[in-house]
Amino acid sequence: MTDDRPLFRLDGKVAMVTGAATGLGAGIAVMLARQGADVAVSGRSAAALTETAAAAKRFGGRVLSVEMDVRDRHQRERGVAAALDAFGRVDILVNNAGINRPLPALDVTEENWDDTYDTNVKGGFFLAQQLAPGMMERGWGRIIWISSQSGLVAIPGQPVYCSSKGAVVQLVRTLAVEWAKSGITVNSVAPTFVETNLTRTRLQNPEFRAFVLGKIPKGELATVEDVAAAVAFLASEEAGMINGHNLPVDGGWTVW
Repeated sequence: MTDDRPLFRLDGKVAMVTGAATGLGAGIAVMLARQGADVAVSGRSAAALTETAAAAKRFGGRVLSVEMDVRDRHQRERGVAAALDAFGRVDILVNNAGINRPLPALDVTEENWDDTYDTNVKGGFFLAQQLAPGMMERGWGRIIWISSQSGLVAIPGQPVYCSSKGAVVQLVRTLAVEWAKSGITVNSVAPTFVETNLTRTRLQNPEFRAFVLGKIPKGELATVEDVAAAVAFLASEEAGMINGHNLPVDGGWTVW
C-alpha cells in the first residue's frame, strides 16, 4: 500500500529545544513547530523566549517557554519537569545551547574552559540522560546536538570551542551505540558560520569574513533555515536509520 502522508512531518511529537531565545535555537524551534511538533523552548531568560514562542505558535501547536540554564543541575531538572508536566513526554531533544568566547590558547582561563564545556557538552549530556528513559519506555526518541564544523576542523583562536564541539561529536557516537536498540537515534548537525548574535561581531571584521568565505566552496554563509531543516530531517521518522552521524551543513568546508 502506498503511504501518501507528507514526508518529514512531526505531528504528534513533542520537542524540547535549548538555547531557543535567538539565532539557531529560535529557528530550529520554529521549524519543528512548522513540521507539526509541540515545542518546549528553553533559555536562560523566560522573557527572551517571547518572540520565539509567538513565532512557533503561529503553526497551531502547543508551545511552552521554560527558563533553564543548562549549566545548572537544578534548573535542568525543573525544566524537564515543566515540559513533562505540560506535554506528558518529550520525544525530541535538541541540544542547541552553546557559547563561544574565542581566545588564543595562551590566554584561555579556567573559567572560560569550564563555562564552555558546561554549556556545550555537560548540560546537553545530562538533559539527554534525564529524557532518555522515557524515550526508551516508548521505544522512540530523537536526540540531536548542534555541534559545529569546528569539531571537525581547526579554527584559529578557538581551542576551547573547537575541542568542546569535538567532544560533542564523540559523545553523539557513544550514546548512539548505547541507545540504538531502545529506539533512540542520536545525531548532530555541524553548521559552518551562520550570522547570528554569537558570530556577528567576528563576521563584521572584513579579514575574518574573507577567511571564512574563502574556506566555503559555495562561497556563502549558512542560514538559520539551512540548519533548522537538517534538524527537522533528523527528527523525522524518515531518518530512523541515521544514527551516530554528524551532518555538516557547511557548504563543503570540511571536504578540503
